[in-house]
Amino acid sequence: MKSIIERVYEILSARDIDAIITSDGYNMRYVSGYSGATGFMYITRRRKVIITDSRYTVAAKEEAPDFEVVQISTEKNYKQILEEFVKSESINRAGFEDKSVSYGEYKLLSGLKEDMELVELGDDLNHLRVIKTPTEIDNIAMAEHIGDVAFKKILDYIKPGMTELQVAAMLEFYMKEEGAEGLSFDTIVASGINSFKPHAVPGRKKIETGDFVTMDFGCIYNGYCSDMTRTIVMGKADAKQKEIYSTVLNAQLSALDMIKEGVKCAEVDKVARSIIGDAGYGDCFGHGLGHSVGLYIHESPSLSSACKETLAVGMLETVEPGIYVEGFGGVRIEDLVVVTPEGYRNLTESPKELIEL
Repeated sequence: MKSIIERVYEILSARDIDAIITSDGYNMRYVSGYSGATGFMYITRRRKVIITDSRYTVAAKEEAPDFEVVQISTEKNYKQILEEFVKSESINRAGFEDKSVSYGEYKLLSGLKEDMELVELGDDLNHLRVIKTPTEIDNIAMAEHIGDVAFKKILDYIKPGMTELQVAAMLEFYMKEEGAEGLSFDTIVASGINSFKPHAVPGRKKIETGDFVTMDFGCIYNGYCSDMTRTIVMGKADAKQKEIYSTVLNAQLSALDMIKEGVKCAEVDKVARSIIGDAGYGDCFGHGLGHSVGLYIHESPSLSSACKETLAVGMLETVEPGIYVEGFGGVRIEDLVVVTPEGYRNLTESPKELIEL
């Protein structure tokens, strides 16, 4: 199996470029090991360098032992150091990450060498992260396990009269208590009519008896993210709540059954979307079925109608259909799975039958 740096060199060859210069923190970490997310990574066939400031140089040397580490100073800033590199190596074509670079960084790169051409890399570096290694999968599985534990604990804590903010805070506390080093994204807790908003922001609304309560949360373990969603009912569910929940669960289970090597991502999305549409809620499911997860919470490929990729062993995907009815509420159920030679392994262990508290 080729090393990560060998695959980076393949990008140099395929793009016919002399260097790659990037400031994307996720790709810097993936390629070099440096987790500081501040600075630049400069790679040619002769040099591999992390350029950063004094806050991160010690960590960079420890985390990226195969890379040179160069520290900026009042005498030499990022531009001056990169100018020296590209001129000393006679760099004529340099690849940059056009999808993540800021305008300020683009101006910096454009001014490094008068005759140097900047080549857009698109998703070339991101694509290196599509297939996860066993170690990456282990880290993501541990992060997802921490989420499972937090969900179990929150079921004993949540009560009518609590605010969405209080529930979100306790979920985050439980994940940190279990060893999470951070959050994958801002925790979502949405109750009652707020649950019709897929990415609702927790507020001061109090949870009431009869509310749907949707909780979407995740954490970071050794740099890797998790993601899960569960929707419960506070009290007894009425007939419409049961119908919506059952439809979403059926859509998710049917989509999960589709997951295996060689299946088109768009086909998995289509299965879930058809079930929800046939139940009369097609207009109430506006987002894609899922996305990959890794160092970043939303990676490629996605399970969506627009995705042209096929599933391969080692890919991770969330499977998260939802129905959101304005003025009533909504349901989303989300698991995180890894594609295996046999089909898939579900990293999410929390129960999915309707929970009435």
